[in-house]
Amino acid sequence: MVTSKLLPLDQRAKQLAQVYVAHRPLVQRGLTVGFVLYVLAAAYRGLAARPTTRRDKEKDSADRKDGKPARVAVDAIFYQRLGIILRIVIPNIHSKEALLLFMHSSLLIFRTAISLYVATLDGKIVASLVRGQSLQFLLNIIRWLLVAIPATWTNSWLSYVQNKLALAYRTRLTKEVLKMYLGDEADGPEGKVYYKLSNLDDRIKNADQMITHDIQRFSTHLAVIYANLAKPILDVILYNYQLSRNVGAEGLVLLTVLVQTSAALLRALTPSFGTYTAQSAALAGSLRHTHSRLSEFAEEIAFFGGEETEKRLIEREYAALVQHEQGVMNKRWWYGCAEEGIVKWLWGSFGLVVCAIPVFFKLPGISNFDLGSRTEGFVTNRRLLLSSSDAIGRVMYSYKDLAELAGYTSRVSLLLDTMSDMRKGKFEKSLVSGATEGENGEILRSRGQVLLSDDIQFENVPVVTPNGDILLRSLTFRVKPGEHLLIVGPNGSGKSSLFRILGGLWPVYGGIVRKPPASDFMLIPQRPYLSLGTLRDQVIYPHSQQDMEARGVTDADLLAVLERVQMGSIVEREGGWDVAHEWRDALSGGDKQKIAWARLFYHRPKYAILDEATSLVPPDMEGTMMEQATALGITLLTVSHRPSLWKYHSTILQLDGQGGYIFTQLDAEKRLAIQEEKQDLEMKLLEM
Repeated sequence: MVTSKLLPLDQRAKQLAQVYVAHRPLVQRGLTVGFVLYVLAAAYRGLAARPTTRRDKEKDSADRKDGKPARVAVDAIFYQRLGIILRIVIPNIHSKEALLLFMHSSLLIFRTAISLYVATLDGKIVASLVRGQSLQFLLNIIRWLLVAIPATWTNSWLSYVQNKLALAYRTRLTKEVLKMYLGDEADGPEGKVYYKLSNLDDRIKNADQMITHDIQRFSTHLAVIYANLAKPILDVILYNYQLSRNVGAEGLVLLTVLVQTSAALLRALTPSFGTYTAQSAALAGSLRHTHSRLSEFAEEIAFFGGEETEKRLIEREYAALVQHEQGVMNKRWWYGCAEEGIVKWLWGSFGLVVCAIPVFFKLPGISNFDLGSRTEGFVTNRRLLLSSSDAIGRVMYSYKDLAELAGYTSRVSLLLDTMSDMRKGKFEKSLVSGATEGENGEILRSRGQVLLSDDIQFENVPVVTPNGDILLRSLTFRVKPGEHLLIVGPNGSGKSSLFRILGGLWPVYGGIVRKPPASDFMLIPQRPYLSLGTLRDQVIYPHSQQDMEARGVTDADLLAVLERVQMGSIVEREGGWDVAHEWRDALSGGDKQKIAWARLFYHRPKYAILDEATSLVPPDMEGTMMEQATALGITLLTVSHRPSLWKYHSTILQLDGQGGYIFTQLDAEKRLAIQEEKQDLEMKLLEM
């Protein structure tokens, strides 16, 4: 008869238990190290770029065709954009922002250490109560009060440094954006981005909101996201390490399996908050843009009686915003229910089971199981577990914060990318029908040359509007210094477009443009621009008072300039040079034009572009200003339909509005005689 050498099942289990107990310290260390590695790997996977699926690409393509914003997610594109912006806000490790980030990290670690000590102290306080040890209880209370000093100090400093960090990010990013947005005079054709964004490109309709609101929200989220990611991950590791020493690493492994299973369910239920944030910002910007248009064109709207139409437009934009926000609120509601149910209640029940392990099971290496010891252990473990649960919850919440950061990152990145394209001459603009076909398309795809010269010369230059409307296919003319040019033609024939090319605002689509640098030109429109500032600032704009003094110009010199345009009394009338008003409201239309001419006489550029610049001043005054400009050596390029100005010009460029033009010498007397004869004939025809 063959006898089995196998031991009974209970004996084998007993032997395995003995082997396990003998090697338990080694197993505990292995499980703890494995837990730390798992937490780091899980955090990396949770924050790593999500792969873009074929379904996502198809949906993005369909959204772009429908005019909807592209999907925003925590993916590789987000991290690429964030990396570019981070190099702006934290330029190097010696920067102020890097120092603040180091201070923030140190304070986060210190606060975690305090929390660990408080958890242990909580257990000792309750244990001394249960044991009736009054002196020990009093000493623990004193320790509690003493630890409150560094704890409150740390919490206040954390809030302060985090706000400083957000402000530093915003300051650094705003400076970089404004540097690109407003540029510098030395930028030449690459500058004037603020003009090109609103006139030559359709991607951004509300740059003001993006520079003010979106950058502020991005900076705040970026400062918060670090604390919401770094500290919770550190807390999870330290709290659970301490917890594993109290209840055993086995309980920690069980808790981790249960938490990760429920966390996967919660992650699957998480909506795309990044896309919602980007859409909210875009809709809010569109509503603000609609309101700003109402203010900008208030006079025209009032004359047309367009209040109801404008009201409908504003209500439509507002309704779209409310509908979107309502949808986001609904998704946040059910997500909040699922989130709290899993994170707070389900994980809390898991934690209570783990905390009860030392009470119901005797663990190797743990003795003194009296009532006080059990109470102390349970309270300490419960405090550690609550802190760990809170940290895990914040890690879960942080993905939502990260998704919202992705939304603001996409907005800021769009602003930076678009401005970069503006500086490279790359524009995306809706074109008129047929603009890209045949000969028109060839013109739009080509580029001309801009060369520096003392005189102005166009050689076969097409004049094209930003939306692809070709006003002139080939314009050729030349203006030498001292030869005043009069430009006439119907509305939409290209008169103002010509000035925009000269000012470097519009691209040159062909031919050769020879002209002085943009700093040698000054524009005086029919409605002159008056800046915010003092009366002195209006005359010397865009110079500052320091620039004026550096040129050796005094207030007395400025007064002499104002006397030339018969505005010397305005200094006394308004209360002096340093008085500040909303000058566009304080001055009449004629006074505004006189201030603009005084500005011209102060700067004395080589060329002045006059766009109906004397329409609101008396005829004798306009003649005086023309003569003074000529005496100062300023060459005039004038758009005007007033025959009284013809005698001050030597050449004329006449546009017919059909793509044709005539450039010739101007005989003012002969032209006036023909004009008078034409008027006489028209009067006789009316009398018949």
